[in-house]
Amino acid sequence: MLLTIKDVSSWLNIKRSTLYLWVAQGKIPYHRIHSLIRFEKHMIEQWLASFYRSSGPPLHIRRLAMDADIDALIEAAKRQAYTSRHGETITPSPTGKE
Repeated sequence: MLLTIKDVSSWLNIKRSTLYLWVAQGKIPYHRIHSLIRFEKHMIEQWLASFYRSSGPPLHIRRLAMDADIDALIEAAKRQAYTSRHGETITPSPTGKE
């Protein structure tokens, strides 16, 4: 059984205009029969299921790893830019002599 734009937009709880946009962008599986756009229920179900497959660790775990990487980069930059004496920045002398 083929579904219409109205059927699928109601099922997915989205605007018809959004569904037309997804069709135009090729984001959703569909069939064009002359000028009509139709959807196969099992194809839409497979398409929806593809979003639930795990593609790695949950986002909050990946975010913690990114935060740790950023913290390590900041610490490395601080070690390169600051002296151990009072946290002063290293500034070259105007004459080039130190």
